[in-house]
Amino acid sequence: MNRHLRSLIFSVFILFLIIGCGEKEDRPAAKDVTPQETSGSVTAFTAGPKESESSDQVFKTEHMWDAKVTIADGILLGKSKHGWRRIVPITGGTFEGPNIRGEVVPGGEDWQLTRPDGDTELYARYLLKTHDGHLIQVINRVLMHFPPEGEKGGPYIRSVIDLEAPNDSPYEYLNHAIFLGTLTVPELKPGEKRYVLIGVYKVL
Repeated sequence: MNRHLRSLIFSVFILFLIIGCGEKEDRPAAKDVTPQETSGSVTAFTAGPKESESSDQVFKTEHMWDAKVTIADGILLGKSKHGWRRIVPITGGTFEGPNIRGEVVPGGEDWQLTRPDGDTELYARYLLKTHDGHLIQVINRVLMHFPPEGEKGGPYIRSVIDLEAPNDSPYEYLNHAIFLGTLTVPELKPGEKRYVLIGVYKVL
């Protein structure tokens, strides 16, 4: 069955389920979405964890690559209606994983916002160029939370990453998954250019 048609059928079914649940408040919530096969062209499927599975068993990840991204000094826009805004130019770098490697294309930017509550949001958009010449767009949305003094726990720094690869490339599979990320700002050695370390993980 055509993959796009199957995705459309699934989306319509989910929409119908949501609307139907809203009409009857006493209807029990569905744990799984399990349409039955109605013809030879429709494949039965289940969405959601099985009763025997917990959420920590469902959401497993696979390491895709680590990137060393070099950056320039930030440009401070100042305080806006949303908080303190600044832009950090992305100047290059490299990345490598078990099945992919290449370089970070200079010219990207990381738009940063420090919110009134103290958390910082990052919106980085840039390109990767693989060793065999394919370009991959990266959009990395990061949340950085540093606990106030006296609060338990360390910094929380996690991201959601959107990847866009050419359909006719060996990396087309990156278009069909959800990716999470980590961000590390290392202590620089004397004479070392500024950079950050980004880990990319596929949600299985």
